[in-house]
Amino acid sequence: MDVETPYLVFLGDAGDALAAKTGQGVVDWRPDAVVGQRRLPGCVANLGVADLSIEEAVEAGARTFLIGVVNPGGVLPDHWRGAIVEALEAGLDIASGLHTPLASIPAIAEAARRNGRRLLEVRRPVGPFRTATGRKRTGKRLLTVGTDCSVGKKYAALAIERELIRRGVAADFRATGQTGILIAGSGVPIDAVVSDFAAGAAEMLSPDNDPDHWDIVEGQGSLFHPSFAGVSLALLHGTQPDAVVVCHEPTRTTMRNVDVPIASIDDVIEQTLALGRLTNPAVRCVGIALNTAVFGNGAAKRAIEQAGRAFGLPACDPLRYGVEAVVDRLLA
Repeated sequence: MDVETPYLVFLGDAGDALAAKTGQGVVDWRPDAVVGQRRLPGCVANLGVADLSIEEAVEAGARTFLIGVVNPGGVLPDHWRGAIVEALEAGLDIASGLHTPLASIPAIAEAARRNGRRLLEVRRPVGPFRTATGRKRTGKRLLTVGTDCSVGKKYAALAIERELIRRGVAADFRATGQTGILIAGSGVPIDAVVSDFAAGAAEMLSPDNDPDHWDIVEGQGSLFHPSFAGVSLALLHGTQPDAVVVCHEPTRTTMRNVDVPIASIDDVIEQTLALGRLTNPAVRCVGIALNTAVFGNGAAKRAIEQAGRAFGLPACDPLRYGVEAVVDRLLA
């Protein structure tokens, strides 16, 4: 999918920073592709870029109005439609990672037609996909897994890919969600694939490769999340990872958007390896990635050190301190 940059990132009236993770991910990993953000009254999220009107963004060179918000079910709220139509009237394409198709809303479809603009559905998978075979593939694969949703699986995968490439190791980040696809330029929105074909799509996303090549696959959800465990399991079986990294947010007590206690790191390691052995008996855990964004430096370092000691694995915060120790273990 060819999505023109730069973006004006639309945050609507996002209720917290996590709701804006699509926009934040693009700002963190492709800052050159963003001219600013557009927020509605009541928006709590802030990407740390300029607040611009649509007219100001067009003057700054914006080409695409990127919906940078996610919510349960990927629903497009009715009160966002006016801003989207305004962007189309100003000559911008619209890129959305929500499940609600933009073209299903008559006012948006008509504004796009009238202005000759594109409606880009990043979360619409391009098939056809096959069912998984379980056949062992050449090359190597790492999958990031989590104790919950939105704990840093994408950031960990991107950081590991970057560190491998820095060391001269052949590696590719494989995006499985809308934000990763916008960052990488390609991928499969795995949660939008028909369930029978999700593991097969993961196989196709990480095909046969050179023996020393690493596919670094962005994880989704959690095996312990009552809403999204099916997606997580399909990725685990289809990816056939040689290695996994467990991602965790240490202050969280319940899983996002459900009243269920968050899974423990040791439970995630145990279940991931047990279930992963179905398609790769040699799967191993090579590290723990903590999201310590809410901590000061001292508390962050203590949390990382404690996790490393508790599980006998290299621990890190990928964004804050890098992933060198995890990659050392991966390549050992």
